[in-house]
Amino acid sequence: MPSREGYTMVWRSFVAVGDSFTEGMDDRDPSGHGYRGWADLVAAHLATAAAARGEEFHYANLAIRGRLFDAVVSEQLPPTLAMRPDLVSFAAGGNDALRRNFDGPALIARFDEIVAQLRGNGADVIVFRFADMSRRLPGKRIILPRTSYLNDAVLEVAERHGAYLVDMWSDEELSANTAMWSEDRLHLSTIGHRRVAGHVLHALGLAPDPTWMDVPPAQRRPLWPAARFADARWAARYLAPWIKRRLQGRSSGDLVTAKRPDLSPILPPTS
Repeated sequence: MPSREGYTMVWRSFVAVGDSFTEGMDDRDPSGHGYRGWADLVAAHLATAAAARGEEFHYANLAIRGRLFDAVVSEQLPPTLAMRPDLVSFAAGGNDALRRNFDGPALIARFDEIVAQLRGNGADVIVFRFADMSRRLPGKRIILPRTSYLNDAVLEVAERHGAYLVDMWSDEELSANTAMWSEDRLHLSTIGHRRVAGHVLHALGLAPDPTWMDVPPAQRRPLWPAARFADARWAARYLAPWIKRRLQGRSSGDLVTAKRPDLSPILPPTS
């Protein structure tokens, strides 16, 4: 991991790369337009630090929901390298782990190459060990070993290339507390995005808003009939449309464009 002992890192630009996790689903932007999410929160925090130094901070978010690893790389890596930011977050592969043709070793080999390329381009890089999605989704016997494999490999890549590692896998609250997740069981809630933003800032050696790490009260586990009704409603509302898109070769992000495609100034929050 990068050594922060004895000095403070200074970043003037940040590019976020990935899929729905980085786009910010399902944290609705307070402006009413689109999603906010952990990356926007981190960017705002870094903008505040830059403003305190009398500097301007620039931020781009290229992430698009539904993107598989190869699409993230082909669409988002070239503009990221061209922008030459100080800091890049790279999170991809979660959608691939839900597909039947998942090839873990091939994905990680490319992941290693991409992190090396970003580091060679002069950027500090943030990577992630994902939370345990198998606790909320069907197919645990498939999802859990794939997630575990990716997380172990990402740890090795981070250590090899000196990337900042955000370890969501080790956060039991993030994996187990349903308040951290939206109704679709796949995307983070507003509370979850704040917690991830807190983990990212901690990994960077910075102090987040302490309320971002607050743990909401544990929700009571519903009785068996209520739980089965909730599962059926979830399957009809979210799982069935997801399967239909897979069968039709479509993605939830087919008509979506990046919310911040270029490095542009971001103002620190006013409150």
